[in-house]
Formats: sequence, C-alpha cells, structure tokens
Amino acid sequence: MPPSRRSLLVSGLALIVAGCATRPSLIVSDGVWPELEPVGVTVGREGLSLRLASRGCTLKADIVFRVDRSEGRAVLAFARRRLETCRFGDVAAVDLLFRYAELGLRRGERIAVANPRL
Repeated sequence: MPPSRRSLLVSGLALIVAGCATRPSLIVSDGVWPELEPVGVTVGREGLSLRLASRGCTLKADIVFRVDRSEGRAVLAFARRRLETCRFGDVAAVDLLFRYAELGLRRGERIAVANPRL
C-alpha cells in the first residue's frame, strides 16, 4: 500500500477510535426497574436520544431522570413528571435528546438504562 493511502487509513482509524472514546458506552439492560415506562435509547455524539410513546404532546420538560453511580457505573432511570393526557392522535414515538453534560455523564463512562426497552 502506498504511504499516502496507508497514512490516510491510519488517520481514519484514529478518528473512529477517538470518536468512540469520547462518548459513554451503553450497557444493554433488560430493565432494572420494570415498573418504569419502556424507552428506547440511542447513544450519539452529542448525547442520548430517548424514544418513548406519545400521543403528541410529550416535551423534554415532561421527563425527569435520575443517575445512580453506586454500582461502579452510571445507571439512568427516566420517568414522566405527569401522565400524558392529550389526545392529538394515535400513539406514536417521540425522540428527545438529552446531552451528556445535562445528564451529568463523563467521557468514556459506562452507562445502563434502568427502564425496560421499548
């Protein structure tokens, strides 16, 4: 492989590894507390994207979270402040972005979500 292609490949791999190291890693959980609402969680560059069922009026301000670090990792639990009572349509999914700093998470930290999976 020519030197220019090799250095490009090494640079690309270094960027990929650096990108992975800068965000927390999600540990898949089957729901530590099954009484919590099921959610879907996607780990992104900026933060966690939380997916939950909604009839059209769920806002980020309606969701509270708790972080527990007693087991050597960050365990996140999400809950609604109040039940959703609007009836704008059929139940669909809504995605809400929670930034890592907002959740109090650190780079490279191992995290788990206590909610059951959606």
